[in-house]
Amino acid sequence: MRLPLQTLVEREQDSLYRAAFSMCGNRMDAEDAVQEAFVQYYMSKKEFESETHIHAWLLRVAINRAKNISRSFWRRNKCSLEEEILALSFADEDDRSLFEAVMALPEKYRVVIHLFYYEDYAVREIAQILKLSESNVKTRLSRGRNMLRQSLKEAWEDDE
Repeated sequence: MRLPLQTLVEREQDSLYRAAFSMCGNRMDAEDAVQEAFVQYYMSKKEFESETHIHAWLLRVAINRAKNISRSFWRRNKCSLEEEILALSFADEDDRSLFEAVMALPEKYRVVIHLFYYEDYAVREIAQILKLSESNVKTRLSRGRNMLRQSLKEAWEDDE
């Protein structure tokens, strides 16, 4: 199964962007990762089983590309996370605080938190996308939640 590229861009661009942004924390790098995912789809002759399979494949490519970008030399010469967060719009200040807390997590916890809560993936699907065991994904979710709970608790206590 293959879908037209324009259809995929319209459907998947926002989801891929959010996942890539959660990996690299930079708008420009996330856009590059998403673009690379679509280019690889276009160049690929791969046949997919379903639309879900296409989405998971694109997500994996975007995440892997974002990882590569975040490890590159050029990454050190980009805008800071704080500058990027200021450019994003949020419904209220609590949403902004939660997003900042998620972005402050180590990468391995941030990615699974993002995929689970923002993209609504099941543990099994996250394990397949990231090529991890389900127990590893559950452990990372648990540890990430604990880190978030602690950082948000500290922020709450500081506000009092």
